Amino acid sequence: MPQEPELPPLPSSKSEEDEVTPDLDPFVLDDSESSGSLADSKDGGADADVASPREEEIALAQSLPSAALSPVPAPVVNFNKPTPPRPLSPPLVQSHSQSPKGTTPAQLTRTPSGSPAPVYIPRLTAPSMFLPIPNTDPLSALLTKHVFPERRPRRDVTGEYIGRDIHEMVMSNSWRNLAKMARDRIVASDPEDLGRILDLWSLRLSSLARLRLTNQASAECTNLFAVLNAVPPTSAHHARNMANELRHPFELTVFQARIHYWAGDALGYVDALSGILGRCKERAREEGRILVAAEANLSMWLERAARVCLTLASQMIEMQDYQAAINLLVPLCTRRAPPTFLPTPSPALHSALARVYLLSGNLDKAAEHFEVVASSASESGEGKELVAMNTALLSVALGNWVRAEETLREVVASDPENLTAMNNLAVALLSQGRVKEGIDLLESALKAFPSSVAVAEPFLFNLSTLYELRSATAIDKKRELLVEVAQWSGDGLKTTCLKMPSN
Repeated sequence: MPQEPELPPLPSSKSEEDEVTPDLDPFVLDDSESSGSLADSKDGGADADVASPREEEIALAQSLPSAALSPVPAPVVNFNKPTPPRPLSPPLVQSHSQSPKGTTPAQLTRTPSGSPAPVYIPRLTAPSMFLPIPNTDPLSALLTKHVFPERRPRRDVTGEYIGRDIHEMVMSNSWRNLAKMARDRIVASDPEDLGRILDLWSLRLSSLARLRLTNQASAECTNLFAVLNAVPPTSAHHARNMANELRHPFELTVFQARIHYWAGDALGYVDALSGILGRCKERAREEGRILVAAEANLSMWLERAARVCLTLASQMIEMQDYQAAINLLVPLCTRRAPPTFLPTPSPALHSALARVYLLSGNLDKAAEHFEVVASSASESGEGKELVAMNTALLSVALGNWVRAEETLREVVASDPENLTAMNNLAVALLSQGRVKEGIDLLESALKAFPSSVAVAEPFLFNLSTLYELRSATAIDKKRELLVEVAQWSGDGLKTTCLKMPSN
């Protein structure tokens, strides 16, 4: 009696790929992974320190039904099964070298190796995707209300960019010009040049955000992702990783999450960022398990995860959830950066973490991290200015305004262009009742560095506040400040920092 062919054993639920390697950066590990494998943590549905809902993964790759994972009976082998005829038309998935005549690379969706092929999305360049930019701004409205016509500086709100260099427009905060330039170049682009089109879309949306046209930026971003999401995934295996990475560039994905913030949905913004952070950590873990993985790929995902983590921590600080911000920043301070992957303390991160501790009232922990920064600076001989700024902030928290003033004056003497130190020094003088000295200090900085001070909103807010405390003629001083700012400031200034009524 012939024996039935023996089926290969079913794969185990925990493969070798799912085991977390001991050398993996602890920053990308979940709390659940410290006592188990990655497969165990996936059963929980999400990272322990990241509030990433399971539903977000469904849009990336539809999971198989549970019936597909159950054992199946042994099939009946039929050796006389007829061979199906060869297809008359070429297969949909093939390499460019095997494509028939007349087939362009843009029509191919994926090669047999799994690498993404060019995608043709003509709707991305349609003029109907964009909204017109208004030819006015809040600063011009303030000038019309508070300044006589003969004293008003001329401001360009037409957005004309012909003959201007893109670097010069960025440095002069000409975001209206950049937004219009990006729109015109997108419309004139070849739909097959997807990478260039998406880069221009990123420039367009970023410029609108800088203009504080948040409703328009949200609408255009929604239009963009409606087109991108309409592109079907090329295969089930790559739907989550490669196809989604092709259709949703990282910068635009982060920008899409920002829509929740502009709509006033702070918790939705946190959830969206947490989902992005979880996916970045997952990709970093996948790259870390591959022995021959390119170092650039792992470094890229670690950097992306760190950037999203910092953005999420900033949002938590804005929501005054300081403990959540601390929980996000602590793993960043201990992460192992390539190429050595050795734990190296970052003075900037330790300083940021210490300042969050100051906000939460934990002065002891703040002093502990400030000491780490000081030790790192003494060993490397760099970062003395950062140490001085930390010393001044700790002195302010302790109520020692005299020591804070002395430390900040030393920083300003060594670096006269340090506007942050000047601004903090003015606050220290105000706290000691020396309002006139604070005004003189900020006015001298405005006269020496007008192009830099005119776009520093905290600086302008403090100067306007000092004007109000000094005399009853504050409106005249603030009117002069408005004229000066209008001459040097570009687009997108938050005019509330001038503390002048707009209606």
